[in-house]
Amino acid sequence: MADKTGSIIIKRVKKGHAAGHGGAWKVAYADFVTAMMAFFLLLWLLNAVTQEQLEGISNYFAPQSASATTSGSGAVLGGQSIAEPGAIGNPIKPPPMVAMDLPAPSAGQGSTGTDTGGGSQDVDQQTAEEIIKKKEEEQFQQAEETLKQAIQSIPSMKELAKSLVVDDTPEGMRIQIVDQEGLAMFPRGTSDMYDHTKKVLSLVAKVIEKMPQKISIAGHTDSTKFAGAVGYSNWELSADRANASRRALIDLGVPENRLSQVVGKAAEDPLVANDPANPRNRRITIVLLRGTGDGKGAAGDSGGMSLPPAPTKAQGG
Repeated sequence: MADKTGSIIIKRVKKGHAAGHGGAWKVAYADFVTAMMAFFLLLWLLNAVTQEQLEGISNYFAPQSASATTSGSGAVLGGQSIAEPGAIGNPIKPPPMVAMDLPAPSAGQGSTGTDTGGGSQDVDQQTAEEIIKKKEEEQFQQAEETLKQAIQSIPSMKELAKSLVVDDTPEGMRIQIVDQEGLAMFPRGTSDMYDHTKKVLSLVAKVIEKMPQKISIAGHTDSTKFAGAVGYSNWELSADRANASRRALIDLGVPENRLSQVVGKAAEDPLVANDPANPRNRRITIVLLRGTGDGKGAAGDSGGMSLPPAPTKAQGG
């Protein structure tokens, strides 16, 4: 600036201490604070993640030809989530494995190479028992029908039809040869059977010899006291008649090993309970014991029991 004399005057203004530094320090301080925040954030992250995630970070900064992580990811956290532990699973799941048990060959198919009807299927023990039980019931029904038809087809034996009683009991199929009023199976007080009794037993033997079950034979009397030799009672008489029936069945072709028991019951098991002296209480009981067969016929066939045809008139004579 110039004064009135024309001289040039230079005026220097001195500023305070703070004005001398300016605002550059604020930028440096902000950078420092930001760096510290980043440092503490890093420390927190390192403390919050798992060892597996740390290895993922390490692998990221030291890459290899193949990923060393087990998550299948080569990212910074190796497929890990900071908030939740463990790897984030692949949303695409493999198709489920289907296990299938193939049926084993049945005993018949394995031994002979032939199908036993309906394919080879394993059956448990309960199913096998049900099949055998059903087969046994069919055998009993067929045997009962055959016996009734046989005795009805012989004119000379029609009067004996009421003497043959066949029924199905919990013990098994029961065949009873009973006395009628005026038509006894044994002479009074003896175990020597009549000829017509032997004919009835012959029909019974032809049927039961084709069956697989064990046989129980019991002799029964009425309540009339036996007036015979001293010490010989209805007990001995009923047992002797049961043994006589056993011998007759064996002579007629029934295998002896089929016999399970032979007993005499005297008058202790009456057929007509309300009339102990009734002639029908005098009888021979033959029981095909349930559950003692194998579901097959006596000859070992598995296709069903083969029973003899009903006797004709000529055969009955």
